[in-house]
Amino acid sequence: MIRAIVAALLAGWAINAVTAAPRAPGIESGDYRWNVREGEQSAALKLKGDRKRGEEVYEVCVACHLPSGAGRPDGSIPQLAGQHRSVLIKQMADIRAGVRDNPLMYPFAATLTEPQELADVAAYIEGLCVTPEHGRYAGPDAARQVSAGRQLYEKACRDCHGAKGEGDAERFHPRIAGQHYRYLLRQMTEIRDGHRRNANPEMVRVIVAYSDEQLVALSAYQASLVVPGSLCRAAPAKSR
Repeated sequence: MIRAIVAALLAGWAINAVTAAPRAPGIESGDYRWNVREGEQSAALKLKGDRKRGEEVYEVCVACHLPSGAGRPDGSIPQLAGQHRSVLIKQMADIRAGVRDNPLMYPFAATLTEPQELADVAAYIEGLCVTPEHGRYAGPDAARQVSAGRQLYEKACRDCHGAKGEGDAERFHPRIAGQHYRYLLRQMTEIRDGHRRNANPEMVRVIVAYSDEQLVALSAYQASLVVPGSLCRAAPAKSR
């Protein structure tokens, strides 16, 4: 009951505070801030996260990301489960600092009060199962799209995101295996079109020349990837 009340209050806060997030200038001029590694991001990365405390912090996230961390198969909410703690910390810190524009998530991220909470919740989310029921490309031409996307991925994405989409925690490259197709497509489109100011400039240079059709194929392939041993059915949510 408490979790539901908190989630409802924060959801209302998000609706009323979509313009409250700070904004760094320069999005129109391509002012990217990929990984400054300062402030609370740097501090949180140096701390050991406590998963038990992180589970309590995660209470404000479950209304959207679900207790399993699976997000939504329609791509409206990303799968967070199993993501590298370094990536999670970076993205949360970027949203809090206004470096990544996400006005709906900002009020939730703003509830974290110190670097230790960032470290704790990241440790908890990283340990969640990557649920198998994620959204994949479901068009009648799926086989063709996945095949075309694989060629693009092997050429330009594999070195950073890994042969199986496992990412690279040390380089802050996210795990994309198990991510929802529509979320991947939306993010790559935003990166290509200059709307993700905390995107890796190397990725921007690669993806800027891709057509919409190529992004569909690339997303279809990425959503088909599975990291061995990372998928499992999440345990039933605990009663409160």
